[in-house]
Amino acid sequence: MRTWTDRLSLSATARNTRDFYRSPSGAGGGPAGQMLRFERISAHLLPGLALRAHAWRMLYRSTSALGQPNVVSGTVLVPRAPYPGPRPLIGYAIGTQGHGTHCAPSLQLTVGTEYETALIATVLRRGWAVALTDYPGLGYGSGHPYVVGRALSPAVLDSMRAARQLPDAGLTPDGPAALFGYSEGGTAAGWAAQLQPTYAPDIPLAAVAVGGAAADMNFNHDFLTGGRFAWLLAYVALGYASAYPELDLHAHLNDRGHRMISAIAESHIIPQVLTRLPRKFNKTRYLTTDLFAAPDWQARFTENRLGALAPATPVLLTHGRADQAVGYGQAPQLRDDWRRLGVDVTFHGYRGLEHFTAAVAHMHTSLPWLATHLTETQSRSAAA
Repeated sequence: MRTWTDRLSLSATARNTRDFYRSPSGAGGGPAGQMLRFERISAHLLPGLALRAHAWRMLYRSTSALGQPNVVSGTVLVPRAPYPGPRPLIGYAIGTQGHGTHCAPSLQLTVGTEYETALIATVLRRGWAVALTDYPGLGYGSGHPYVVGRALSPAVLDSMRAARQLPDAGLTPDGPAALFGYSEGGTAAGWAAQLQPTYAPDIPLAAVAVGGAAADMNFNHDFLTGGRFAWLLAYVALGYASAYPELDLHAHLNDRGHRMISAIAESHIIPQVLTRLPRKFNKTRYLTTDLFAAPDWQARFTENRLGALAPATPVLLTHGRADQAVGYGQAPQLRDDWRRLGVDVTFHGYRGLEHFTAAVAHMHTSLPWLATHLTETQSRSAAA
């Protein structure tokens, strides 16, 4: 029986897509957000069921957590129906995919295995275009900086810059724009909102919807330890080590830990959830010393804590109160931190909803809220 990974690999090979992700010529220099390569693709909701949207796969320049230039892959989706006026562009920060390069949404969309496509389709039905980054290390390159906000957020903002360069996408340089994200995507969208005023002032945002974000890694470490989702701590450790070369993950691992991290480096989240969810995960079985308490790791966790910088746009912040993967308590803390900085924050703590049901609630709450702010932005632009 073919596994999820086998299906992706076989499908990609059959379509000769891997050549697209080879290193582009001239990738060494140029502005962040510059398009390097693109091609038309057919994006699918499910295997054999195409999305009703024009779609392009792309490679573009971006910036790492350390401020160094890198290259990221992604997808642009534009509804087929015309839009009255400048079409809004949503920087869609996708949730946890995994660590293997085959987990890239730009690959999965071509074969219909991307689990978040139904939510993306809901955005497209509004008539809005979507810039969907793969994040660093998925699709193009290797070493995904999982939940590292300072690494993910430039890729989100630069995907929007690149999308506006597509000659057939019909996206105006000054069209209305917004951000949406949930789970790892919520972390990325929240950080993109914080960095936008200085990193991407050329992409003024109408609003930002942040759901289920891992805002504080120390809080989430304590929350996950001993629980059914404690295996996510291994995802986190590999992600931070990928973003920051000085964090020597392997120095903290025993033999069992080395084998576990090697497996996770090639993993997709769906099999991980299905196979790991019922088990207890004790990090002491894999570590010689606790890297989560090490000063160098602590410094990077603190550096990536959401709430110390102010987004320049209204923020919708949501979280399920029964979230079992990303502890709820960090959400009201983030709300309070942003409000102290003068940010306009609308907050929803969903009673009785856990991580996956809260994702659906976040979408239903976000779309009308974003629509209001996008319409207001368009009205102000028209009156100017």
